[in-house]
Amino acid sequence: MKVSNMLLSTLREVPAEAETTSHQLMLRAGLIRKLAAGVYSFLPLGHRVLNKVENIIREEMNAEGAQEVLMSALLPAEAYQASGRWEVFGSDMFRLKDRNDRDFCLGPTHEEIFTDTVKACVKSYRQLPLTLYQIQTKYRDERRPRFGVMRSREFIMKDAYSFDMSQEGLDLSYEKMYRAYCKAFDRMNLDYIVVDADSGAMGGSGSQEFMVKSDTGEDTIAYCPACSYAANVEKAECIPEKMEKEAPKPMAKIHTPHAGTIEELVAFLNTDSKHFAKTILYQAGEKVVAVMVRGDREINEVKLINHLGINEQDLELASADTVVNVTNAAVGFAGPVGLSVPVIVDKEVMEMTNFIVGANETDYHFENVNVTDFTPAAVIDVRTIVEGDVCPKCGQPIKTTQGVEVGHIFKLGTKYTDALGCTYLDESGKPQSMIMGCYGIGVSRTIAAVIEQFSDENGIVWPVSVAPYQVLVVPVSMREEAQVKLADDIYEKLRAQGIEVLLDDRDERVGVKFKDADLIGIPVRITVGKKAGENIVEYKLRAGGEVIEISSDDAVCQAVKFIKDSLSSNK
Repeated sequence: MKVSNMLLSTLREVPAEAETTSHQLMLRAGLIRKLAAGVYSFLPLGHRVLNKVENIIREEMNAEGAQEVLMSALLPAEAYQASGRWEVFGSDMFRLKDRNDRDFCLGPTHEEIFTDTVKACVKSYRQLPLTLYQIQTKYRDERRPRFGVMRSREFIMKDAYSFDMSQEGLDLSYEKMYRAYCKAFDRMNLDYIVVDADSGAMGGSGSQEFMVKSDTGEDTIAYCPACSYAANVEKAECIPEKMEKEAPKPMAKIHTPHAGTIEELVAFLNTDSKHFAKTILYQAGEKVVAVMVRGDREINEVKLINHLGINEQDLELASADTVVNVTNAAVGFAGPVGLSVPVIVDKEVMEMTNFIVGANETDYHFENVNVTDFTPAAVIDVRTIVEGDVCPKCGQPIKTTQGVEVGHIFKLGTKYTDALGCTYLDESGKPQSMIMGCYGIGVSRTIAAVIEQFSDENGIVWPVSVAPYQVLVVPVSMREEAQVKLADDIYEKLRAQGIEVLLDDRDERVGVKFKDADLIGIPVRITVGKKAGENIVEYKLRAGGEVIEISSDDAVCQAVKFIKDSLSSNK
């Protein structure tokens, strides 16, 4: 492809709305164009990368025996209503009605639709096991679309669904998809980690996320360098810290004027936050609940949602008016003693003695409170793990890092097949529910994850496997016949060898061409300059390579070898 014929629009300045490296570079390199908040068009370079990522995923899915299909993105409400997720998705789902006033949605995910399809097509145990997948656009009305294609309202996803007769069969299907994901991400050169995860609205008995390490990642990963434990902090189990036990003292009310936060109380009482237990009120659907954690800890709302059995959108911090109505005190002075709403207590609080809590009276707290002074509605792990906490697997200190979720695999069980009546006839002719797994890869966000890991101060540094083009040929001056002729010759020789090559034949200053070359990140650059008449060119690898002068024939040979070796080493 010749650049003069391309739709290529690069930007010198960083767009104001772009916060992350990947968002900035995808806009600047002309990979995408914003249409609205969370809605992007893929331009030619971006679309080529998208195709590369899709094809890698497709090849690895096919290698594990999965079959590709394509479902509609416009979906009737009935299947989601049968599973209960028409309400679960809430405002995150794009909903519409047709001319006959029938409810539809734009598909946020397709568990129900695949289940309904298999229900109609599979009757006998002889047709199982079965794994189907698609690569398709999904739609979710994100409250805060951000970070470009990382969290958008329209995105491309590979979603797969396995159907088995037994738990052992599901375990085997799950392992196949795990293997396919590892191979796909390895081929993209990604540095990733597989972590235990919360199953969320998908449900099921267990799940794992594939996280690409990135300083700008939205997710926090807890992992143990001493063993194999790794989990999303939403899921990570917290082991209570053992605190020195004291003999219980009589509870007493103390005056704490204008000290409604832990920081203010620490200063006022000259102690540390480990001696406090904070009580936070939440609106959980129609009811109010209180949650207690140690003063230096944070509440893990995902764990709380799972305990309460409610949807994510049904949980929010209680309003100031609600806090006043429940506690008869201003915000910051809530406590468990005598509280009229259920109190959910973190396990670590049960290890504390003679601690300080709010007195449900403005400007007052209780000191020397013990767990015998109130009645918990439940005692659970409801806090967020932090670096330095104890690993729940081996007891060594936990580390944390940021990550971008690019893949998620679930063991769903019979949640959807039971709800939709998806059964098969076993060997004795009896109907049995199929056992499902669900496996997703965020295709478009994977591109962003690659850029987060493969970029520098000048632009993108594409791995060969996903680069939009593999070699860029740059004639310094389109007005020098010898340069133009040699550049064309190199271009045609590379094409003949099956190399994806881009020829920058624009009548631009060479500095502009070099800036764009670094920005769009093509792995190999061959520059044809003043020594074209001697058949000498400059050869450079985008990934930190030195500029070397070699013959044009050697440049072609080295480029071909580098590209083919890079691709073969990743398979």
